[in-house]
Amino acid sequence: MSKELTASVGGSERTVTTAGASGVAGGLNISALIDSFLGAQDVREISKTLYRKGLERFLGWLSFNQIERPDRNDVLRFRDSLTSAGLAANSVNAYLSGVRKFFAWLESMRKYPNIARDVKGAKQSRAYLRQALTLAQVKSTLSQLDTLTIQGKRDFAIINLMTRTGLRTIEVVRANIEDLKQESGESLLYIQGKGRDSKDEFVLLTPGALNPLMEYLKTRGRANPQDPLFVSLSDRNSGQRLSTKTLRQIVKANFRKINLDSRKLSAHSLRHTFATQALRSGAPLIQVQSALRHKSIETTQLYCHNIDRIDRAAERYIDF
Repeated sequence: MSKELTASVGGSERTVTTAGASGVAGGLNISALIDSFLGAQDVREISKTLYRKGLERFLGWLSFNQIERPDRNDVLRFRDSLTSAGLAANSVNAYLSGVRKFFAWLESMRKYPNIARDVKGAKQSRAYLRQALTLAQVKSTLSQLDTLTIQGKRDFAIINLMTRTGLRTIEVVRANIEDLKQESGESLLYIQGKGRDSKDEFVLLTPGALNPLMEYLKTRGRANPQDPLFVSLSDRNSGQRLSTKTLRQIVKANFRKINLDSRKLSAHSLRHTFATQALRSGAPLIQVQSALRHKSIETTQLYCHNIDRIDRAAERYIDF
């Protein structure tokens, strides 16, 4: 038996006819299906938003290609179309995640077979591991900042903090002043990590990381403990929490000031710089894993592989 799924594409409604599971009859409105699916997911709102975006793109692709009865091969073609469109592997996989979970849910509800079962995502390139800066580049980036101004102090504190602790951009913008703690004579910054609901992890602030941060806060003046650690200085958003987009722009702009304008260099490069320099300086792998908050040590080991490949390259043994 078949059923019709109605999707809104480009402002008009299009109908996608799908093969129904045994015992299921009647037409189904795709908007209602997606809403029901999302309502049944016990995930964060940001994940639901990503699922919806992936499903809307998939349904638009089906409509554009006039596919009435999608099957597993269509899901594979959809994945390849995302890659061909130039999307990064993580973006492709984010879209596919929603499609996979949607069809798994449809099958569990006896509405449609799970045509996305075992469909693999796009392969993540290891090239991103080469985006670390040298210590000389970090020092040059910091030295060109005018630390006599509050903007210079703020930007110095941000770039310095991220390089010395490996913080992600989202962790930096989520931080509040009250997250700075003293425990056992050490300075810590408690953070809300990626995919976390609470601030239950921390990074150690060495004097080199802490002092520029405190100098910035001192110049910034009186603030409440609940206020953001880093705030905007623009006329329109003065005193408000920085967004991840703005933080990335701040870092990128300061890279460009010393002619570091590669697409492979971004705010996230500071996290890679931390990992690379820590390992090169002899930090135990498990301690670097803990600092980076990687779930799997295999992820951290990729940094080791990259360092060994460069430092102990076989090509160095060939000389004419």
